[in-house]
Amino acid sequence: MLTLYPEIRPYRVHRLAVDPPHELHVEESGNPAGIPVLFVHGGPGAGCQPSNRCFFDPARYRIVLFDQRGAGHSTPHGELAGNDTPALVRDIERIREFLGITRWVLFGGSWGSTLGLAYAEAFPERVSALILRGIFLCRAQDLRWFYQDGANRVFPEHWHEYVEHVAAEERHDLVGAYHHLLTGSNEIARMSAAKAWALWEAQCATLRPNHEVLGHFSDPHVALALARIEAHYFVNGGFLDDGQLLREAWRIADIPGYIVHGRYDMICPVDNAFALHAAWPKAQLCVVRDAGHAAAEPGIVDALVRATREIAGIESAG
Repeated sequence: MLTLYPEIRPYRVHRLAVDPPHELHVEESGNPAGIPVLFVHGGPGAGCQPSNRCFFDPARYRIVLFDQRGAGHSTPHGELAGNDTPALVRDIERIREFLGITRWVLFGGSWGSTLGLAYAEAFPERVSALILRGIFLCRAQDLRWFYQDGANRVFPEHWHEYVEHVAAEERHDLVGAYHHLLTGSNEIARMSAAKAWALWEAQCATLRPNHEVLGHFSDPHVALALARIEAHYFVNGGFLDDGQLLREAWRIADIPGYIVHGRYDMICPVDNAFALHAAWPKAQLCVVRDAGHAAAEPGIVDALVRATREIAGIESAG
């Protein structure tokens, strides 16, 4: 089974001003003359981690990471103004132009798969390949599954901790109720809600409990941006028309790609992956039988590293 490449440090870090007041953290690592690849993080709001660089052979790839608006090292932290999916798509294109890249590989998981698809469907001529994990189509049914009725029946003990922050009369719309808490003026209520929201996601992310995942999501800096930005996006349906990514999949019909999904993904059920593959048959579908949602799952890591190796071989041959 393949594992991550050794940790590396960026050789260049940028601050890129986009729409005020947003400034993006952008970094490059690996081989400056290598195959350009953009890592698109999840959440939205999760930000990047150093391990994200390690899915790619640093001798063969020019690895670009960026923190989306309000996330990670981008500023202002947790900012919701001017933060929506069309803006993030424009940011990706701005980064490509800023770095002087003609075409690149997009690599994204969970919300990163959503945003990666949205960008590729808007700019298919700029994408040489897609590697997508834990597919999240951001349909109304997908949001309802995880935040209202579905995953709660698999993890009832964690669900109890999630809903106890919301008054009983407001539980018919938990995303709306959390959005109200996370954008309110009560700082203690905001932080308490952020931690509960983030831990609900972390506790459901892996097939077996993973203390590193739990620790990362419960970090106050991470939890606040993740919860605020996710609630902001999801109360607005991801700023996408329902089913948009599947209807527009014809735009990426000729782009090679890999779809990697854990069989027991409780955050984004595997039907997301099958629906995308039906709309994009050129992609290779890999369902990992002993994995949940997180990129840290050993079987998921193996499948993703194999995909980056295969893409590198194709790009070099081309």
